[in-house]
Amino acid sequence: MNNFKYNRLNKDDAAVLLVDHQAGLLSLVRDIEPDRFKNNVLALADLAKYFNLPTILTTSFEQGPNGPLVPELKELFPDAPYIARPGQINAWDNEDFVKAVKATGKKQLIIAGVVTEVCVAFPALAALEEEFDVFVVTDASGTFNEMTRDAAHDRMSQAGAQLMTWFGVACELHRDWRNDVEGLAALFSNHIPDYRNLITSYNALTAGK
Repeated sequence: MNNFKYNRLNKDDAAVLLVDHQAGLLSLVRDIEPDRFKNNVLALADLAKYFNLPTILTTSFEQGPNGPLVPELKELFPDAPYIARPGQINAWDNEDFVKAVKATGKKQLIIAGVVTEVCVAFPALAALEEEFDVFVVTDASGTFNEMTRDAAHDRMSQAGAQLMTWFGVACELHRDWRNDVEGLAALFSNHIPDYRNLITSYNALTAGK
C-alpha cells in the first residue's frame, strides 16, 4: 500500500531562511559556477519577496574569515530579522534565530545556505526534529564539491527534507498561471535568459490580439 502524501509548498504557511550567504564563504562554493550560484540565491530572494514570504537572514562569525552577508540580500530585506551569530556553527543553536523562525508562525521552512553540509544541513535536521516541514533549495546552496553536496543531500532527504530548486519552489508556490502571468514571468526572465526569450516570443505573438 502506498502511504505517500504529497506535501506541497503553501505560500500561506512558508518562511524562507537564508543561512550564511557570506562573502568569505561564497568563495568556497565549487559545486556550481559562481555567477550561476549567486543568480540562484538572488532568484530565491526575489521569489520570497514576490510571494511575500517571511524571510530570515543569518550569518556566522562575520568578524572572522566568513565575512559579511552578501549586500544584495540585506538590500532586498532591510526590515527582515537579521541574526548575526557570534559563533554558533549550527544556526539552530542560536536562541534568537530559533525565536525568529517560530515567530513567523509558519510550518514550512524553505532553507538555503553556504556550505550545504553544515550551514544548511545542521539547521534543517534540527528543524525536522522539531516537526517543521523542511524544503532545501539545492541550487541556492553550495559547497566544496559534488561529493560533499551529495552526502549532505542524502543525509537531509533521508531525515525527511524535500530537495528542490528555486524554480520548482516558485512554481509550486504559484500553483496556477491564472493567479498572475506578468509578475512571475518577469521574475523568471530576470534570472533565466532562455525564459526571457520565451516571454519575448510570447509577447510578440500576443501583441496583436
